[in-house]
Amino acid sequence: MSSNPFAELSATIPSGVIQFYITLMILLVIGGTLFDVWHKRSAQYFFENWKKSKSRGRREVGGGEVAALAVKTLAVEVATSAEFCNPQRRIAHLLTMYGFIAFVASTCAMVYGHIDPAVSSPGIWSFLWYAGALSVCGGGYWFWFFIRADVAAEGQSPLRLMPADLFVLSLLGCTTFALLWALFQGTVLGWIFFTAFVGATTVLFGGVPWSKFAHMFFKPAAALQKKITKADGSQENLPDLGDLTDPELQAKYPDIPTYMGETPPYMGLGIKRESSHHF
Repeated sequence: MSSNPFAELSATIPSGVIQFYITLMILLVIGGTLFDVWHKRSAQYFFENWKKSKSRGRREVGGGEVAALAVKTLAVEVATSAEFCNPQRRIAHLLTMYGFIAFVASTCAMVYGHIDPAVSSPGIWSFLWYAGALSVCGGGYWFWFFIRADVAAEGQSPLRLMPADLFVLSLLGCTTFALLWALFQGTVLGWIFFTAFVGATTVLFGGVPWSKFAHMFFKPAAALQKKITKADGSQENLPDLGDLTDPELQAKYPDIPTYMGETPPYMGLGIKRESSHHF
């Protein structure tokens, strides 16, 4: 885990070609995300929804409060994925997310800064490359075989493939074949794995408009907007009933305890009362 596989590759493929390919992948992500925003009109939807929520808001949310909500969004929804109620899915998601970040960052560092072994050694970047790929495989395969809703809850085969699986499968293919290529580098089998690695990587970064890749950028924005609608009182155009435990409100709506219990909004385990493994 201390070797730079791209440095060894540069003995066969010129380093300029390798760097050009990585640059091309970065441009494909940028271009694919912009195309996704234009094609699905995501940005237009967010801005229009933001204007509507501001017009319905009962109070003005200042810049300082927006910044605080943004920090909270980064700390909860982004950094720790705390919105996941299922602890297993949360751990799998964190393993995949941080592993992917480490894998991509170390790839760029080794390809652009340490591809010539005569100039400098990769240092910790090579360790992060292998550790990141292993982390993605651990979280990704755990999700694929044991956590996916159609597998865990609906009893479908884990080998069942759908177009929506493009992102997860290309991501797993990218990191899996990268590890196998590094393990068998310099052999015929290694070149086969390298070809598969390049193919999966191209699909992953080139298929942004047709996969879940772009949701990594939209999800934090949507979470921040939801927090702001709660802060300004617009409530995403939903009625704000207030504190459901308020005796005055319960007197006005006497069926609240009947349908929501004596201590709403806690309504018991509901569908979480038992795991959905019997469908």
